Amino acid sequence: MKKLTHPFTPIVFNDSKILILGSFPSIDSFEKSFYYAHPRNQFWKILSAVTAYPINNRDQKTWLLKESKIALWDMVANCVRDNSLDSSLEDIEVNNIAEFLEEHPTIEKVAFTGRLSEKLFKMHFDYLEIETLYLPSPSSAYAKMSLENKTVIYKEKLGI
Repeated sequence: MKKLTHPFTPIVFNDSKILILGSFPSIDSFEKSFYYAHPRNQFWKILSAVTAYPINNRDQKTWLLKESKIALWDMVANCVRDNSLDSSLEDIEVNNIAEFLEEHPTIEKVAFTGRLSEKLFKMHFDYLEIETLYLPSPSSAYAKMSLENKTVIYKEKLGI
């Protein structure tokens, strides 16, 4: 297995207030060069339900993020993996979140869409004085919570 490098840049705007961090792009996301591109991943459905913005294409998804003041990135800069599950990630190097937050001072809180991204943040950046929150995984593999329940939690925690 070869080392994979994160294939795309963060989505961030001058007035972003929330940084949502995933772990590392799925194989589908690699192929489509966009965040949460696996067809069964619920991330965009959840944000669309929370914001009432359409998500029919990449431009609409980017607009939703801009209008909701959300930045989007991943914790892992590069790693080795053999499938799309977070549990398969090995030899992990993390992105420099501290530098990113310094470059984007409007960001007030960091949200995680999985336990791995939360764990990596705490391991490497726990010293940062910024509010953090955990969001239920939007992965279809996390089936013990319904889409409706995930949507309620996202809306409540993100405050949008």
